[in-house]
Amino acid sequence: MSRRLLPAVAARADLPSGLLDRLVAIAVAGLGPGGDRAAGRELAWTLCDRSDLGPDRVRALAEADADTAVVLARSGLLSPDDADPAVRPRAALALLEEGSGRPGWARLLAASPDREVRWRLASCPGLPSDVAEVLAADPDPGVAAEFALWTADPAVAARLASHPDAEVRSAAALNEATPPEVLAALVTGEGLPPIRSCPVCRRGEAPAPCEPPARARCSGAHESAVHDILERAARNPATPAAIAAQLAGHPSVLVRCALAERAGLSQEAYARLGTDPAPAVRCAVAGNPAVGAPLIRALAARRDDPDLLRALARHPGLPLDVLGEVASAVRIGPVLLPSVLAADPGDLARAAASAPAAVRTLIAERHDLPAPLRDALAGDADAAVAKAAAPHPGLSAEQLRTMVARHGVQVCARVAANPRAPEDLLEELARLDPPVRRALRAIALHPNATLPALLVCLEDPRARGDAAAHPALPAAVVAGLLDSPHAEVAEAAAGHAALPAAVVERLVAQAERAGPDVAPGTGAAAAPSLPRPGCR
Repeated sequence: MSRRLLPAVAARADLPSGLLDRLVAIAVAGLGPGGDRAAGRELAWTLCDRSDLGPDRVRALAEADADTAVVLARSGLLSPDDADPAVRPRAALALLEEGSGRPGWARLLAASPDREVRWRLASCPGLPSDVAEVLAADPDPGVAAEFALWTADPAVAARLASHPDAEVRSAAALNEATPPEVLAALVTGEGLPPIRSCPVCRRGEAPAPCEPPARARCSGAHESAVHDILERAARNPATPAAIAAQLAGHPSVLVRCALAERAGLSQEAYARLGTDPAPAVRCAVAGNPAVGAPLIRALAARRDDPDLLRALARHPGLPLDVLGEVASAVRIGPVLLPSVLAADPGDLARAAASAPAAVRTLIAERHDLPAPLRDALAGDADAAVAKAAAPHPGLSAEQLRTMVARHGVQVCARVAANPRAPEDLLEELARLDPPVRRALRAIALHPNATLPALLVCLEDPRARGDAAAHPALPAAVVAGLLDSPHAEVAEAAAGHAALPAAVVERLVAQAERAGPDVAPGTGAAAAPSLPRPGCR
């Protein structure tokens, strides 16, 4: 039990230097021969989030595990002196990605026989010009493609857009540094040499960092790769709008969706896409901020297209009167819409006075409303409207009580989320029978929650983890939670500020006595994996 609590202990802000040394030693042992690498990495990576490790502890963790060295590099803790690219190439790459590596490293790594090293290097910023030339000419198309995606040099991007491999061209099609006339050529195919290869053609070679999807196909014309080029060029805002608009009739839904999501097209082009046979394309148009008010109103008249109307409801420029039409036609759900957030409070007050309950509910989701409008919505006879207004921080305890008395369990969870909900009201809500599960989760997170309320929350499967971390729990209760059979409860208790120092010391000592292997039943979890930048 004590070993699985170590990451929570390692995240504590009050760890003395001696305990921190011992936790580092436990992590290093777990990462070594005979240890459990998954548990060792979990502890080590938690330690990597600390700002008080110091150079010696950082060095010990980096030497124990190459992946941990990468995490330390990305967190800014690893010194370049401890990231020799010949010994720790991935840590050196991470420092280059963060802009803190040494320029000479790039030249060494660009000559690496490991294609993944070169591929990762290709996305690093500020590479020397000679390294950029090497990467652009890399014999592996995946490396050249990664560089084509990230280069900020228009001339280099333009050159790579005519690369004989389609993967490289596709990457250049997505790069906004690629000149507009070159992007136009990628769409039309005019002025470019023929494509000679694509990822599907090359699938028989050694695997690249990002494999082509299984559905990709090539019968000699590189169909899937050409499709990707068009989709990316359609999405790229640097592609001339007139050229991109030619893709509105393309047979691929993905290409038309990419086009429908971009800015800069004419309203006529958006109108054509708004009548597209594919729902995904119509929805993309409906949510596009570049669509103007006349087309918004025309789209709102499509009462036979509920998906389009839901997407339109989230348009930032949706007029309030159109919002009323849309909200009356489809269920939108409890969300603060961009148009409501941007609206003038006076306009909202006028809309709320005459709008149906569905619109008042959407207005009530905005919690910075003037007091008169706020109070009117909180006192609304419709439970959905009152529920939406319940978390408003300006409401008084009496208003919250009135709301609960009038609407009952329908509003309890949102009332419990109100930052001004008093202690006694939270206790009353916690004791409801049958319990209101969402209210318990809100109470477990509420700063005003009391011990009696939290004890109830500790019995709820979804609230108990947050309840166990609540600062109102006394030390004796927290210490007792360490033996909970529920992992989230025990872990929250191990990291709780009220846990006595002697108990923290005992947890670490028990883990040390247990040796490098994890406790029974906890070693099956896979080691956390590092993100792989560049895959898209």
